Amino acid sequence: MEREAVAARRSAKTMWEAVAARLRERGYRRTADQCKCKWKNLVNRYKGKETSDPENGRQCPFFGELHAIFTERARNMQRQLLESESGVPAKRKLKQPSGDRSSESDGEEDCGGESEDEKPMHRRKRKADDKKQQSQRVSEKSRIGTSSIHELLQDFLVQQQRIDIQWREMMERRAQERVIFEQEWRQSMQKLEQERLLLEHSWMEREEQRRMREEARTEKRDALLTTLLNKLLHEDL
Repeated sequence: MEREAVAARRSAKTMWEAVAARLRERGYRRTADQCKCKWKNLVNRYKGKETSDPENGRQCPFFGELHAIFTERARNMQRQLLESESGVPAKRKLKQPSGDRSSESDGEEDCGGESEDEKPMHRRKRKADDKKQQSQRVSEKSRIGTSSIHELLQDFLVQQQRIDIQWREMMERRAQERVIFEQEWRQSMQKLEQERLLLEHSWMEREEQRRMREEARTEKRDALLTTLLNKLLHEDL
């Protein structure tokens, strides 16, 4: 998949969409973002195991596959550097006669004419300079390739750290929201309990007053009946 992406020069988004499509063909439903995040997590775990504990690195999930991918990538980059430099010596050999003549003529014009002994020395010096420049270019391109890999890994690490920070902030925010919700819920329950106690107290007071009124009416009725009975008894006598 990596070689296909490099050959087609796809963008990162198109590559991860292609990965998601390939997984979907095999029965795994994953989005492009999920594939990208999973790949970054695996790369981070692989790099951490490879640098900190290479002996136990194979405990990392898919360590063998990741190691093969990065090894193949390094080989491809080295081969591209060698291929880009392989055409330089042949072209230089083809242009050497005219180059020598032009250099000799330039030397004669600049120095007012060189002796036969000085010309071979001048050519050897130019060849040594050309080889030195060529080796410097190869070293520079190799350094640039290594720097590109390092920058890619740094970007992965920075983005992973950013994702971790955002995740922690989200979890902290949710924890704070949960604490606030629990506090509000407890306050609501306390308020409802207080209202229930007040209602119960009011109901008990009303019941007590009603009972006292009924007792008063009963006593008054009993007293009235007693008075009537006494009056009737006195009249009969």
